[in-house]
Amino acid sequence: MSFASLGLIDPLLRNVQDLNYQTPTPVQAKAIPAVLGGKDVMAAAQTGTGKTAGFALPLLQRLVQHGPAVSSNRARVLVLVPTRELAEQVLQSFVTYGKGLDLRFLVAYGGVSINPQMMKLRKGVDVLVATPGRLLDLNRQNAVQFDQVQTLVLDEADRMLDLGFARELDAVFAALPARRQTLLFSATFTDDIRAMAAGILSNPVNISVSPPNVTASKIKQWVVPVDKRNKPDLFMHLVAENKWEHALVFVKTRKGVDYLAAMLDEAGYAVDTIHGDKPQPARLRALERFKTREVQMLVATDVAARGLDIDDLPLVINVDLPIVAQDYVHRIGRTGRAGASGVAVSLVCADEAPQLAAIEALIRQSLPREEEPGFEADHRVPETSATGEIIKKPKKPKKPKVPQAVPGAKQATGKKPRPQGGESKRKPGAQRAVAAGKGTSLSSGNPFSAQKPRSKPAGKTAAGARKPAGKPAGGRGKRQP
Repeated sequence: MSFASLGLIDPLLRNVQDLNYQTPTPVQAKAIPAVLGGKDVMAAAQTGTGKTAGFALPLLQRLVQHGPAVSSNRARVLVLVPTRELAEQVLQSFVTYGKGLDLRFLVAYGGVSINPQMMKLRKGVDVLVATPGRLLDLNRQNAVQFDQVQTLVLDEADRMLDLGFARELDAVFAALPARRQTLLFSATFTDDIRAMAAGILSNPVNISVSPPNVTASKIKQWVVPVDKRNKPDLFMHLVAENKWEHALVFVKTRKGVDYLAAMLDEAGYAVDTIHGDKPQPARLRALERFKTREVQMLVATDVAARGLDIDDLPLVINVDLPIVAQDYVHRIGRTGRAGASGVAVSLVCADEAPQLAAIEALIRQSLPREEEPGFEADHRVPETSATGEIIKKPKKPKKPKVPQAVPGAKQATGKKPRPQGGESKRKPGAQRAVAAGKGTSLSSGNPFSAQKPRSKPAGKTAAGARKPAGKPAGGRGKRQP
């Protein structure tokens, strides 16, 4: 099958050829004819399957072939996306695919001044790509009206609901013309998504190009169990040991992002960051530097999990597991795109067993575990099943009994008793990481250091004070003459 066989016009075929697109992907082969025919579409597709071209190419053709010309403060195609990064990416796709066509495009999202967006809307635009909140702001200020909208596209609809945009989406739906084409694309189809689709789609063409919630088959995935406090040292050790030179690194918090970025910078890696507190222009610069390999390591929170179109990304490292299981699919979907192979490794501590179980239930497979010598976890990660259940918590190994010292008798063993204060010595692997210069002076502010205890502390008095401890096992008696 060729793009020409799908009914695309010559200008679009030339642009596709210039991009070296050989044959349509499965989602493109199914979506393009349906959109060209003016039908509603409900599509489930993994990230990286070419879905943007699946709706952008036919919509560009419809804009060229079907008038009327757009009026002031109007848009003919409205594309709603969850994040700024995805908005920029989708806009760039329309610009690239629509090269040479007499069409106007605009992107609108929050975090930047609204005035330039309002100015550009005065002439009207053929395609408006927007986040829901900023779109409603523009509408309230009469900068954009919806009466000429011919097609509504919801890209990554599940993510928009995850981010709490349900109310904004309902407000947009209510303001749009009742007679329109609606295209809904989502990686996952929850009950909420299906309920929303039932209210806005009319006899849609259903497209599914992969089993729901399954990660790309060419991505090698595994888990490394580790204590939470040792995650930074293990991360730096793995990077040095495996000679990883280009990776997208996901961390749960902004503080964690900054901490790991500082470690990488101190070890001599070119590094940049993306998180919600970073201004949008700085986030776009960081992404561009990473894509051109000016930056080796990009450390990010889940704000970067979707919408990043990065070619030839070999590796994704999850230093923290995401709270929402679906975000794991989107995180590792940055690699293994469009048939390429990739690697995804996750550092998992005991506290994250419920998240790991939820992820394995979602992707319908158990992730193999590979302990790293020198970083074996004291707080063992419970075993999980592919159905999302924690099978059992591992029992704490019993310490061998040491006979009590008896006054007037020699001790039964010459071994020193274990220290009772719970101090932990740096393991050999951590020493190697430090010796290699991979993270040393930042340990005092380690945001990963909070680890829940495996077992309850010793009993407390009614007032909450710790009871006096008895003599430790193997403890000393009185000194013998």
